Parts: sequence; C-alpha cells; structure tokens
Amino acid sequence: MSEFYSNNYVIILIFIALGILLPVVALTLGRFLRPHNPTREKGETYESGNETIGSSWVQFKVKYYIFALLFVIFDVETIFLYPWAVAYDQLGLFALVEMLIFILLLLVGLIYAWKKKVLEWK
Repeated sequence: MSEFYSNNYVIILIFIALGILLPVVALTLGRFLRPHNPTREKGETYESGNETIGSSWVQFKVKYYIFALLFVIFDVETIFLYPWAVAYDQLGLFALVEMLIFILLLLVGLIYAWKKKVLEWK
C-alpha cells in the first residue's frame, strides 16, 4: 500500500479528482435539495424598495472594471509586502532583490496603465 502512495502523480491525480468531484457533488445536491418556487415578484429587479424605472440592463464602460482590477492588483501588492517586511531580518539580501524586482514589475504596470489613461476618471 505504501508503494501506491509513494508515487507523487497518484496523489496529484487524487487531488485533481477531489477538486472536481466535490464541487460537482455539492452543486448537484444543492440543486435537488433547495426549494424552487419562482413567482413573478421574485423575478423583478429589486432597487432598495423603490420601483424601477426603465430597463435594469445597463451597459457599463470597461474602464470601471479595469480601474477596479488595478485597485485589486495594488491591494494584493500590500498583502505581499507586509509578511516580507515582518520577516526581512531572516530573509536577507536575496529577498530584498526579489522584492525590488516585484515592485519594479508593478511600477512598470502602473506606468503602462497611466500611459493608456486608465487612471483618468471622467
């Protein structure tokens, strides 16, 4: 039995199978167990108790989504910077160089977005 688990590819295949099987089983069970009682009122758009005016399908500019993605990218940058700064004494010069490269890549992305005028809010 230990020979079966010693093969790393088998373990990876088990993880892939579980990663696919568990969500499919959970979603399938949820579909059969949930109550399904559609009514006309449930299908209408809800605007904080106000009656909607016009169509609820509004087309937003892509710039809003790009702006939001840029925010998320630079927010994630701070998430990576904090643990690095806490453990800087143990990491040494190599980690400093890696972090400088990481920040440089993000800076290049910011300059690119600035040149493309993504950060202008009109």
